[in-house]
Amino acid sequence: MKLTFLGTSAGQPTSRRNVTAQALLFDDGRMWLIDCGEATQHRVREAGLRAIRCDRILITHLHGDHCWGLPGMLMAIAIAGRTEPVQLAGPRGLARLLDGAFAPSATELPYDLQVHELDGEARGEPLPPLTTSPDSWRARPFSIRHRVPCVAWLCEEPPRPGRLRPERALALGLSDRRDFGRLQRGETVILPDGRVIRPDQVLDPPPASRRILVCGDTEDADAIIPHAQGVDLVVREATYPADQEEKARQWGHSTSAMTGTFAAALHARRLIITHFGGRHGDGPGPEQLRSEAAAACPGIPVEAAEDLGTFTIT
Repeated sequence: MKLTFLGTSAGQPTSRRNVTAQALLFDDGRMWLIDCGEATQHRVREAGLRAIRCDRILITHLHGDHCWGLPGMLMAIAIAGRTEPVQLAGPRGLARLLDGAFAPSATELPYDLQVHELDGEARGEPLPPLTTSPDSWRARPFSIRHRVPCVAWLCEEPPRPGRLRPERALALGLSDRRDFGRLQRGETVILPDGRVIRPDQVLDPPPASRRILVCGDTEDADAIIPHAQGVDLVVREATYPADQEEKARQWGHSTSAMTGTFAAALHARRLIITHFGGRHGDGPGPEQLRSEAAAACPGIPVEAAEDLGTFTIT
C-alpha cells in the first residue's frame, strides 16, 4: 500500500506546495483521504489517482487549510461516477460546513454521504465498517491538543493470512484449488481419506498487520503513545524549527524536535514530517527540519514530505 502527499504546506499554499491532504492507497485500489485542504481535487488528478475509488475522507480538524477543499472534492467524486457510499468523519461542525456550501448551491450528491462527527474526547473507538468493504482497515480517532478540537487518525489493517505454499499443499494430497482458498480463509479441509489439513500446515506465519498514524496539527499528542507502539509509519507536522518551541506551543503546533521525540516514544519504524510554514515552503528549510527531527529519534528513518511524494508501506 502507499501514502501519497497531496499537500504539505501550513496555512496557505506556496509555489511548490499545496495545503494539507494525504491519500492512503490500498492494495486493492481503494483510496482514503486524510484531510482535504483547498484544491485537493487538483492534486488528486495530478497524482493520477481516481476520485471514484475514494471510500473515506478523514478530517483531523476544521482549520481551513485542512478541510476547505471538501465541497470540491466531494463533487469530483460525484462527477467521476461514484454511487457507492462515502464516509466522512471528523470533529463536530463538519455537517454545518458542508451545508453552508451545498444548500445555497442546491447541490445533491449521487451517493450516500455518511457523516460521522466526533463528540467530545476521541479515545480510539473505530468508525463503523465500510458497507462496501466490511473487512477493510479500521480508522480510529484519538484526540490531540490544538487550538480547536483535533484528532490523530490511527489506521489499522485487519489480520492477514500467511502466504500459502502450494508445494506443501500438493505434498499433503490437496489438488482442488478451492481447498487452497478455504485454507487461506482459516478453514480446515477434510480429505477423502479422512485426514484433516489445517491452515498452519500449508501457510507461512501471518505477517504483522500494518498500522499508520497521521496526526493533525498539535502541540501535544502524547495521549496516543500507549495505543500506537511500534507503528509502521507516523506522519506529524514540523511547522517550526527546534529552537522555536515556545512559539510553536503558543499556536498549538510542533517543532521538528518535538515531532522526533514523539516518534521515538512510539518506537515508530518510520517518521515523515510535513506541514511546513511559508518560510520553509520553497527553500532549504524542510531539510533542516528533517535533520532536527532525526536527531531527536536516533535509529528511526525520517523524511520530509513533498507534494505528490509517495511512500510505500509493506
